[in-house]
Amino acid sequence: MRRQPRSLALLLGGAIAALGAIEGAILLDQPGAPWVLVLFPLAAWTWFAAGAVASLRRPGNRMGAIMIAGALVWIAAGLANAPLPALAAVGLVVANLPLALVGHLLHAFPSGRLRGAASRAIVAGLYGAALLLHAPSYLFLPDGAGTPLQVADRPDLAQLGQTVQDVVGGGLMIATAVVLAMRLRGATAPQRRVLAPLAIYGIATVVLVPLLGRLSGPLFGGDPIALFAAQAALLMLVPVAFAGAVLRGGFAPTAGVQELSAWLGAEDGERATLRGALADALGDPSVELVLWVGERDGWVDAHGLPATLPDPRSERGVVAVDVERRRVGAIVYDAVLIADAEPVRDSARVIALALDRERLTAELIAGRERLRRSRARIAAAADDERRRIARDLHDGVQGRLVLLALRANELARRDDSSAAARADAAELRRELDGVLAALGELVQGVLPAALVERGLGAAAEDLADRMPVPTVVHAVGDRFPAAVESAGWFVMAEALANAVKHAHARTLEVRVERTAEGVRVEVRDDGVGGAGAGDPTGAGVGDPTGAGVGDPTGAGAGDPTGAGAGDPTGAGAGDPTGAGGTGLRGLADRVDVLGGRLAVESPPGGGTRIVAEVPCGS
Repeated sequence: MRRQPRSLALLLGGAIAALGAIEGAILLDQPGAPWVLVLFPLAAWTWFAAGAVASLRRPGNRMGAIMIAGALVWIAAGLANAPLPALAAVGLVVANLPLALVGHLLHAFPSGRLRGAASRAIVAGLYGAALLLHAPSYLFLPDGAGTPLQVADRPDLAQLGQTVQDVVGGGLMIATAVVLAMRLRGATAPQRRVLAPLAIYGIATVVLVPLLGRLSGPLFGGDPIALFAAQAALLMLVPVAFAGAVLRGGFAPTAGVQELSAWLGAEDGERATLRGALADALGDPSVELVLWVGERDGWVDAHGLPATLPDPRSERGVVAVDVERRRVGAIVYDAVLIADAEPVRDSARVIALALDRERLTAELIAGRERLRRSRARIAAAADDERRRIARDLHDGVQGRLVLLALRANELARRDDSSAAARADAAELRRELDGVLAALGELVQGVLPAALVERGLGAAAEDLADRMPVPTVVHAVGDRFPAAVESAGWFVMAEALANAVKHAHARTLEVRVERTAEGVRVEVRDDGVGGAGAGDPTGAGVGDPTGAGVGDPTGAGAGDPTGAGAGDPTGAGAGDPTGAGGTGLRGLADRVDVLGGRLAVESPPGGGTRIVAEVPCGS
């Protein structure tokens, strides 16, 4: 329960309790005052208690507010017996309002809102009859009746007014019965079990209370105390019955649907958030909305941030929200507070389209955030790779070239053609060949010559030749855009390196195929499996951000991420496994930036299958 409604309930409860106590003291502090007058504050407390419970358990339901208003009416009605004329006048004016409130509750049940023009007209008529048509009863009483509002001694007019009030009131209750019968016909069986007895009791109360006054002679021997006690008892049980029906849940789905429907019909600037409206309708302030934005990002909140569903064993329940059999989100609610999930399911059907609109917004936000993170990782990986290449050049090739330059300088200063000089020159040549080979391996790790000169298929064959385990290649010889070929090669290199170094595979298979959209690269191994189990980017369905097929870092056909830049056989200077911080995530970023998707299937003990599908753009 939210703090604000609880504080307001406590404040109102204290005020009504104090007013009732004061009224009871005033009414009973009169000579010969009957004990039955205490029923006025007691009825007020009963109406308030029922209304407060209903409001706190169903904050968005207005039934509780009507009952709380009824408590104030009962306190005002009791003032008709006060010794002060001004207070008594107030009580006389509102004396029949409790009957109108019962009719209002019947028409407003279960949401507290009046549905349709008929209900609004009938309820307005009930209040009019209780206030306006009741006026002759106290304005034209005979002299000596003791009413402070008497204007003339016209008992005939008083009787006429009473008759008109009875006829109009009876007609309005017949109309109420017709409206409720129509609702019963369209209700479900559980709803009828709640509404039927409630309607019968409510209508019977409104009819019986004035009827008992006409039959007080034969029923109560003309005893006004017994008559009022019977009337008050009937009216005091009304809010208890309605509050119980609101909380039972038989009509809770309908109430929630009505409240959410009213929210959907409001102007955008006049309504609360969807989550707030749902919380009010369900009476659960802890309710959450999570959105499904596809396999790539999974569940997110309204801000596009990652979200998770609660454990099924927890005290939080989950109801999926679908639009035309397509998952758009879920409602997470307090399963202890809402034991019956049916109201949540009905609410899910009402808000489905509105939630789908929020999902589209969240999907754009999530895609933008994913692209931002991806570009940040790409930039960081590119910087790391530049530093690695610089370090390899400095520590390896550069150092060896410096030593060779010194030896060449020494040979240049020697003026002989002895066998020793020739041997030194031959050794210098061999070391130069070694440096060139090392430099070639470094260049091969950055981007192989086979890929640049002959395409992705040739590069796949070249990688297979370097593998220490049997590797089968099925590759087309087609050429693709440079960025696409680069991405495909890095997927193959990373997957093969992981298969050898981590999965302990005995056989490998590589496929390169042209598809209608671009190229499909698949790498299979028979290793231990279990790869990429925690990789949140492993599977995607395309780039929702609309990023083009170009490299956002401007690295062109080269390596924008530096993922797996080493020789997959371990011969090169780089890290063949992508341990420098990229790995599968780096591959996913590279493929994602081109608008493609990367999928990883790696059940433990079942080998690994990595598939990259990259569009060619045009």
